Amino acid sequence: MKTKKIKNLLLMAGLVLVAASCSSDASKDTGKEEKIIFEPLVELSPVQQTRFTHKINVQGNVETDQDITLSAEMGGLITSINVKEGQIVRKGQVIANVDASILTSNVQELQTQLQYAEYMLGKQEELMKRGVGSEFDLETAKNQVNSLKASMNSLNTQRGKASIRAPFTGTIDQVFARKGQMAGPAAPLVRLVNNSNIDIIATVSEKHFSKIKIGTPIAVTFPYSSDDTVNLAITHVGNYIEPTNRTFRIMSKIKNNTFFLPNMLAEVSITDLDVPNGTVVPSKSILKDQDNIDYLYIATEIDSQDKKKKLYTVERVNVTVIKKYDGSALIKDNPKVKDNEQVVVAGAKGIKNKDTVRTKK
Repeated sequence: MKTKKIKNLLLMAGLVLVAASCSSDASKDTGKEEKIIFEPLVELSPVQQTRFTHKINVQGNVETDQDITLSAEMGGLITSINVKEGQIVRKGQVIANVDASILTSNVQELQTQLQYAEYMLGKQEELMKRGVGSEFDLETAKNQVNSLKASMNSLNTQRGKASIRAPFTGTIDQVFARKGQMAGPAAPLVRLVNNSNIDIIATVSEKHFSKIKIGTPIAVTFPYSSDDTVNLAITHVGNYIEPTNRTFRIMSKIKNNTFFLPNMLAEVSITDLDVPNGTVVPSKSILKDQDNIDYLYIATEIDSQDKKKKLYTVERVNVTVIKKYDGSALIKDNPKVKDNEQVVVAGAKGIKNKDTVRTKK
C-alpha cells in the first residue's frame, strides 16, 4: 500500500516538471515575437490662405408698387370697357366709362344760369358807371356769377371721374367688369401692372442688423422660375423691428425687368462678411475641449518603414474661430497654422497631442 502511494507521488511530481518546462518554452517563444502597434487612421486637409465670405440666406418676395386694381370713383352704369387683357396702356388713357348723363344735364342747366347771371352782372356794372346803380346789387351779381362758376367746376370734375384713366403706363393683366354692369368704389374694374421696375423684399433676423447696410451685396435666385443668379445691392434697410418675429425688412431694386413677376418667391443670399485673404480650414477640423476652447491638430509627416502607409505626428493647436460657412472656417491668424499645413479632419477624436497617426496611401 505504501509502495502504491509513493508511485503516485512520483508520477504527480513528474507531471509538474513537464508542465513547468512547457511553460518556460512558451514564455521564451513569446519573447521572441515583435510587438504590433496600430496607429489611428485619420484624414487630412490643407490649410489655405484664401478669400472667405460668409452669407446669410433668407427667403424673399418680388413686389412692385405699380400693381393695382382700378375702380370707379363714382357709381353708375358702365357704358364701355375700352381695353382687353394683355393690352399695354399709356398713362392717362381712358380704360372705361361710367354713365354720366345726369351730370351732363346738370352742367347744361348751370351753363344757362351762368349766362343769365353774367348778363345781370354786366347790367349792374353799366348802371354803376352811370351812377344810378347800387354797390349792393353789383356785389350780389358778382357773387351769383362766382357761385355758378364754382358749381360748374365741381360738376365738371365729377363728370370727369366718369372716365376711368390709367394712372401709369402698364399692362392690363385682368378685366373684371363688363359693359352694362354697375360700377362703384368697391367693385374693381381692371388690374393694371407695370413690372419694369420691381423690388426684392426680404425679412432678416434682428441679430444681423448691425452687419447689414445700404450697399451690402446680395445674390438673388428664383427657385421656381429660373436658375439664374441676380447680383444686387441693398437699397433700403428697415427702420423698424417687427415685435412678433424680431425681424426687419430689406429691399433691393431691379430695373428694366422683363421676366420676373410680382409675388414670385426669391431666395436672398446676403454677404455680411468678406475677407480677401484669411486663414481658412475645414470646419470639420475644429474641435472643442471640456473648457469650450477651440482647437485642431496639425499633422507633420515622419519617416515610415512600412511603405504601405504614411505616418504623421500630430500637435494640438488652440485657435480662435471668427466665422464658419459652407464647410469652411475662418480663424484668427496663428503662427502655428500656416498655408498648406495639413490638419486632421476625420478621426481626430481618438487621438491626443504628440500621437502618431497614419493615412491611406
